[in-house]
Amino acid sequence: MRAVIITGASGGLGRKLAMVFGYHGDPIAIHYHSGQQEAEEIAKRIRAKGSKTLVVQANIQDRQAVQEMATVVVKEWGKIDLWINNAGITLDRLIETMPEQEWEQVITTNLHGAFYGIQEAARVMIRQKQGHIINVASLVGLRGGIGQAAYSASKAGLIGLTKAVARELGRFNIQVNAVLPGYLPTPMTQKLPPKRISKIIEENVLGRGSDFDEVSRFILHLSMMKNVSGQVFNLDSRIF
Repeated sequence: MRAVIITGASGGLGRKLAMVFGYHGDPIAIHYHSGQQEAEEIAKRIRAKGSKTLVVQANIQDRQAVQEMATVVVKEWGKIDLWINNAGITLDRLIETMPEQEWEQVITTNLHGAFYGIQEAARVMIRQKQGHIINVASLVGLRGGIGQAAYSASKAGLIGLTKAVARELGRFNIQVNAVLPGYLPTPMTQKLPPKRISKIIEENVLGRGSDFDEVSRFILHLSMMKNVSGQVFNLDSRIF
């Protein structure tokens, strides 16, 4: 049985990940920032299947809050086997009109938050001599996106962070990988203009976006692989 933390697990991809891992039988720490009701409902459904869950609130922009979340999980289960950095936001705006506050909010959530999570996971996993960290990034981190300077920069940083930390932690038998899930109709992506969504779909050679179940099950499978680290997996049909 693996102890798993999933950040941003109260909605979107995080919600599906929590249920897939929970139904698989892994004890799940369901992290949320503001969606307590949604997180509690997910936990209830997972518990009904016989799996253990924790519901943990934290602002991942706050290092101390992330530390406290890790402490709660270790106190409850004695370990952390898998940490999935899924939480993220986007505040799309053309660069010439982007307020510094919005830039900082996206970078702090998507990159600093993941950095804090990786640090806390690493401290526990180094003692265990094993563990896996999976970062949910984005294809725009590799190729950029119009009106997405902050989001693209945060995800590019996360991809670089993934590769650097994989090199550092490999000697402790700790894996670090990144997944680019493609377009999913989450609360965050559905805020994009319809024309932007249509263009994303058109760029896929298969003419469709990604599938929640497929992405979640890929991440579940990746989490169980023992000889893969420092890799970036693109899960749609856009070619770059």
